[in-house]
Amino acid sequence: MNRPHLDDLLGGLLDVGSWSSWDRVPAQPPASAAYRRDLARAAERSGADESVRTGEGLLGGHGVAVVASEYAFLGGSVGLAAARRATSAIERATAEGRVLLALPASGGTRIQEGTPAFLQMLTISGAIAEHRAAGLPYLVYLRHPTTGGVLASWASLGHVTFAEPGALVGFLGPRVVEALTGTAPGRDAQSPEALHRAGAVDAVVTPGDLREAVRRVLNVLTAAATATGPAEAAVHPAVPAGAGPVAGPVEAPDPWASVLATRAPDRLGLRDFLAASASDVTLLGASDLREGTDAQGTPIVTALALLRGTPCVVVGQDRLAQRHRPIGVRDLRAARHAIQRATELRLPVLTVIDTPGAELSDEAERAGLAAAIAHCLAVLLATPVPTVSVLLGQGAGGAALALLPADAVVAAEDAWLAPLPPEGASMIMHHSVDHAADMARGQRITAGDLCRLGAVDLVVPGVRDRMAGLGEAVAACLRTVSGHDSVTRLAARRDRHRRLSL
Repeated sequence: MNRPHLDDLLGGLLDVGSWSSWDRVPAQPPASAAYRRDLARAAERSGADESVRTGEGLLGGHGVAVVASEYAFLGGSVGLAAARRATSAIERATAEGRVLLALPASGGTRIQEGTPAFLQMLTISGAIAEHRAAGLPYLVYLRHPTTGGVLASWASLGHVTFAEPGALVGFLGPRVVEALTGTAPGRDAQSPEALHRAGAVDAVVTPGDLREAVRRVLNVLTAAATATGPAEAAVHPAVPAGAGPVAGPVEAPDPWASVLATRAPDRLGLRDFLAASASDVTLLGASDLREGTDAQGTPIVTALALLRGTPCVVVGQDRLAQRHRPIGVRDLRAARHAIQRATELRLPVLTVIDTPGAELSDEAERAGLAAAIAHCLAVLLATPVPTVSVLLGQGAGGAALALLPADAVVAAEDAWLAPLPPEGASMIMHHSVDHAADMARGQRITAGDLCRLGAVDLVVPGVRDRMAGLGEAVAACLRTVSGHDSVTRLAARRDRHRRLSL
């Protein structure tokens, strides 16, 4: 494919006339005559003075700092001068509170400078770590090629990582791999597409589409930075009044009828909820949210989004995808990673529960499914950012429990939560699934029961037929819990689970 020069990439990415360079003449380390000639030829051929260029600009009106590789300068390799320039720009972005966008395209560290250049990857990565610790976003676009020490350090530390289609993205270049191992890597082993399937790249995006992809992310992050204000009046410490839903215990339909309703093929789910309520959605990791009832997708979808204008990280269970693949360890790991991203970005977390249960297989057991569930709910319990959970439909077992801890919990009126599907409970008690309906009626699984227990704060009617009211209610909850400081939130979260009772 036609890969744009860095000047053209920046020209299509940033608002017209907004680019301003931060670069000064680099001070090169002591070098041999041969290396000095290499540097002179690289400058002449590339028109650049080093392999890294830095500066600032606007993208859709949002200010960003940029650290970009100039691949035409010695293959984008990073030596001491380039590392100092990159580090200085990162530190300036942190001091000025800017979003940082990296555009790497590099063969790695500069061989002519040896180990001292290699160690600069620690310096750059340390500056990135400080930027992230300050709660500032770091976005990455992996260009062709990105390999070696650059990929194994600062190019792989983005909160959100995009990649160029068909780019060579790998730990070591193919020639080096073959020379060291005697075997060339597979054709797609070092591709962004493979990394996306593994969850290491969030999306594969063409250079022409990059501006829109980054703009969506910036819209969410900018909304998060400006979302301030006191908490709204509430009927519950963390739940807004007058938002439309019914507050307090609600008499649900027959529990077994609720179970059957949430299993209906035409039941609305996560896809419908996001379509009705979310904008500027950016899927994270390996998440796949495809259109159509037969589209497979991923059992847990993670995404950045604006929910009725309120920024959040969504961690939702897609009931349609679970027809093809139940929730397993890798899905729970992706959920935990998304919650950790939200914590760093200081974004609220919205979980959506709708699952018939986790994967039941020897492979899942060997992979540590129970531990994955435990670690997922633990990170939700401990995160200092606001959390809201939506019990949308089925809530069977540990897969549901993993996403339940929250500052506020909203439930559809016919949603339910149980330690096992009713058939499983029937098998334990009666050695047969024939008593599933009676088990459902006897285990206090309905939204009304959960309200009386104190596990659910709001019950929203009519979700089976429409999602708009649910989106408004959930967004109101997100705004309210975001109005409390983290110390108050964590204390209330701890106390709400201690108050759960019969």
